[in-house]
Amino acid sequence: MTANDLLQATSRSFYLTLRVLPADVRPQIGLAYLLARTTDTIADTEIVPSEQRLDALQKLRDRILGTSTAQLDFGAFTRAALLGPPAEQKLLDKIEDSLAQLQTLSPADLKLVRNVLTTIISGQELDLHRFGEASAGKIIALETEAELDDYTYRVAGCVGGFWTKICRAHLFPKVEFDDELLLANGIRFGKGLQLVNILRDLPADLKKGRCYLPTQRLDESKLSPETLLSPANEQKFLPLFHEYLDKAESHLAAGWNYTNTLPFSQFRVRLSCAWPVLLGMKTIEKLRAANVIELQRRVKVSRSEVRGILLRSLASCPMPGIWRKQFPASRKAVASGAKLA
Repeated sequence: MTANDLLQATSRSFYLTLRVLPADVRPQIGLAYLLARTTDTIADTEIVPSEQRLDALQKLRDRILGTSTAQLDFGAFTRAALLGPPAEQKLLDKIEDSLAQLQTLSPADLKLVRNVLTTIISGQELDLHRFGEASAGKIIALETEAELDDYTYRVAGCVGGFWTKICRAHLFPKVEFDDELLLANGIRFGKGLQLVNILRDLPADLKKGRCYLPTQRLDESKLSPETLLSPANEQKFLPLFHEYLDKAESHLAAGWNYTNTLPFSQFRVRLSCAWPVLLGMKTIEKLRAANVIELQRRVKVSRSEVRGILLRSLASCPMPGIWRKQFPASRKAVASGAKLA
């Protein structure tokens, strides 16, 4: 299985994004994604004790940083992966091949890849420490908004920063931008995508004993993680849930601003950014319309809806006026950049 095959097997949605990227940045971003998915597989293999997962993450980080040459032994994880998707086993089996590809990167690109992976791994380690004793009968929640913001940065916001820097260096190094704003919007873009995932996966995480909605906000709404999705608490829960949807949408609006700040000639990069923004917005739309019973069935965007978003964006790509209208009309005030939180 080639790296391209592995990318296709591990994420159909990201593979589409990767395929449309210009060739000058595709290998670096694809490799960073494969290694991040590998660390994610290790962190999420619940059948393996958390201490063993933390040790494996540390050893993999050392190899990524080049501070160790010790052969990695992921036998326990590979055996556990046999019970899950075949792609996860392949990720683990091919880890030495992925690490070898790091040596093909330029020093500047290698530094960026190492930095983003180090940050992602730190978020995964934090999760394992925080939720190490969590279970369906013992739900552990984040405590503050700051902890939630920090987590979304570590596991996704940093990716927006990495993406921005590597595309800037290779694709439009001489174009004049407000680089500080571009980077900030790129980070918010990543945070928004992760917050959408958190809100969509809330029921599944609660079953694992994890609650990413902080007790600081739950207490204000007189809610507890244990009864968060009880129909009896729907009137208290949904307003809070929708506040977080608003926050995710505001972040994605920053992502839409980011997308439209990129040079119009860079239509491949604009498409690769537009697709997750628009799919995230469609997910938010569905989450807004759901009651607590429907949320527990896990809200999903259908394949036909995904195809529609892809086709409309491809058709409107050459036409700036129509292109900009893809972001939901009801949210234009937010998308324009006004008062983005």
